[in-house]
Amino acid sequence: MNFLIAGGTGLVGQALINKLVTEKHTIYCLTRNLTGKQNSSNIQYIQWLHNKLPTYDLPPIDIVINLAGLSLNSGRWTKKRKQKIVGSRLQATTELLSIIEHLPVKPSLLLNASAVGVYGTSESTTFHEDSELADDFLANTVKKWESCADKATNHSIRTVFCRFGLILSKEGGALPKLVLPFRFYIGGRLGSGKQWVSWIHIEDVVNAFLFLIERTDIAGPVNFTSPNPVKMKEFGKTISSLFHRPFWFPVPEPLLHKALGEMSILITKGQKVTPKVLLEHGYEFKYPNLDQALSNFYVS
Repeated sequence: MNFLIAGGTGLVGQALINKLVTEKHTIYCLTRNLTGKQNSSNIQYIQWLHNKLPTYDLPPIDIVINLAGLSLNSGRWTKKRKQKIVGSRLQATTELLSIIEHLPVKPSLLLNASAVGVYGTSESTTFHEDSELADDFLANTVKKWESCADKATNHSIRTVFCRFGLILSKEGGALPKLVLPFRFYIGGRLGSGKQWVSWIHIEDVVNAFLFLIERTDIAGPVNFTSPNPVKMKEFGKTISSLFHRPFWFPVPEPLLHKALGEMSILITKGQKVTPKVLLEHGYEFKYPNLDQALSNFYVS
């Protein structure tokens, strides 16, 4: 199949493209910067998002995947940074929709990145795809993003919103940063430790994408999280046990807020999210439990 992927040079994009290449698919990867990008028989890099819609010479595209958007961890959440976080997602999605509109044959599926932050935070509520959505910066960002992507349905394209939890990968993202203090014997509780961490192994992210491609009966929001979320304290203790390091150096919530500002909500607050849609449709997680997932990365 032919895949058109926006944001394919990031953590999820690279893992997904590697898997698609091994399965002999062809990828057309939209990227802002072509520097260092080498085309091959399976991958062609195409520059985009330069203030005008260029003429894309594309073959019939089967699947479109949108992973583009400024990282939430790209800097302190000033007013300007928030605008860039929202704007980058809407700009990329709008241009991708324009590309789709110009394709003579429409793709069958749009898989659009999203986030579990749409549910808000809670220490007591369990969220799933039918849960009420929150009204805060993260939630409103996601709602705008999904609303924009949903315009693909005007072309009768099946559209799925992939609501990511904390993606665990040894290659990047949050996990190496969470592990680092334990390597230096200063790991411990972050915030109260009572906040939920809804996580997912990078391999399950990729496998869930492939699962959704095959399951043509699934559309709308899909939570990309393990069926077994944990409290932050348990998350830290699991790392501590894995590395045989003490769990003793707490970082209180006020200190995290002072250091990170509003962005500290990504660490100090959380939500217990379950992958109801994936489970109900028979997806089997390769790494359903946290100790399995972390051992895969750090135990040979």
